[in-house]
Amino acid sequence: MPIHGSLFTDFEEATTSDQFSLQNKKLLKVQMGHGPVMAKLGSMVAYQGDVRFENKGSGGIGKFLKQAATGEGVSMMTCTGQGEMFLGSEADDIQIMYLKDDMVSVNGNSVLAFSASIDWDINRIQARGAAMTGGLYNVTLRGTGYVAITTKGEPVALDVASAPTFGDAQAVVMWTGGVRMDIKVDTGGLKSMVRGGTGETFQMAFSGQGYVLVQPAENVTDGSHQSQSGRGGGGLGDLLGG
Repeated sequence: MPIHGSLFTDFEEATTSDQFSLQNKKLLKVQMGHGPVMAKLGSMVAYQGDVRFENKGSGGIGKFLKQAATGEGVSMMTCTGQGEMFLGSEADDIQIMYLKDDMVSVNGNSVLAFSASIDWDINRIQARGAAMTGGLYNVTLRGTGYVAITTKGEPVALDVASAPTFGDAQAVVMWTGGVRMDIKVDTGGLKSMVRGGTGETFQMAFSGQGYVLVQPAENVTDGSHQSQSGRGGGGLGDLLGG
């Protein structure tokens, strides 16, 4: 008995020759013929062809030690072979960018995949106000190639050079090269403190040239902007909670 309806035509696989492309806003399509890809562990949802996966853990002993010290959870797998692969993460929206000898600083939990030609590392963010939080850490992606990140909903890209720019640490997903980050302390005044505060005491302050990407949800905590306070799974994401 034939199946009636447009299900299989409406959701037919997209045709493209690019290494990274969007099958839809929640599924990343990867053409494996362009070379190896680093992907978030467990993010593969389907593939066609001959694709192989190798668990890279934290990406080497140096990154493993940084992960243990910072709490920044970035477990990656190397994907190689031929064919098409589809990646997703908890039905989050997916954003694609192409770096050309450039860099971005990304919340670790928001990293989905990147070309193997991209160098990555867990870095301490140099910020004057970071000392009061115990230290801030992000994942730096640098080089030439594709990068795919996830956001909770559709984000906004704020031009830092156009005006003073601030963001909740639980909503800031990434920023581009040329952007400087610091911590702003805003108590809201004595009356606000007496009444319990606003929940927006600590904010990320951005300056320089470039963009900051902010998502419409304050839940960027695991694997993100962590502190060295020793609190399991907490860090700056909890300290700056709104």
